Formats: sequence, structure tokens, C-alpha cells
Amino acid sequence: MSEPDRSLGRRLHEIIRANAPSLTPRTWYGMPAYARGSDVVCFFRGREKFQERYMTLGFNDSATLDAGTLWPVYFALTDLTDAEVARIAALVRKAVG
Repeated sequence: MSEPDRSLGRRLHEIIRANAPSLTPRTWYGMPAYARGSDVVCFFRGREKFQERYMTLGFNDSATLDAGTLWPVYFALTDLTDAEVARIAALVRKAVG
């Protein structure tokens, strides 16, 4: 990944590893991902992958983010303020149950 996604990706890696140490880092379709066994729980991709104006943080169906009958599984990310760090940390902890 090129900047600024490279720096955001490093910080995301730190946040995910700190809040879900049971997940194993791997690549998934060329993207950094974190798995429980063979199931990818979450991943992120740089904006270059699909020529988007934002980086994406995503959660697969193995993440336990269920909240009623509708909940988000992809998040656009352009920066990591303290508020985003706290929200991502909470989502990752919830995702691993």
C-alpha cells in the first residue's frame, strides 16, 4: 500500500492485534486480513485496490457483529482519530465474541 494507507494499515494492524490477539494475521485476496482458524473475521484494503477515495475496513459473516436485523459490515476510513481507534477496537472485540 502507498501512503497514507500504509500508515493507516499499520495502525489498524496494531489495533486489531491488541484487541483480538486470538486472530491470526494473513492475506486474503491480496488484502491484510485476520482469521479465526480458516474463517476470515476482518480485513482492510487500501483505496488503490478499487480506485476508491477511502480505505475500507470490513468484517465477514464470521464476525459476531449482529445487532438486530441490520448492521454495517464495511466502514470507510480516511483517518484514525482517537474516536475511530476506540470504535474500531470495540468492533474488533465484539467481532471475536
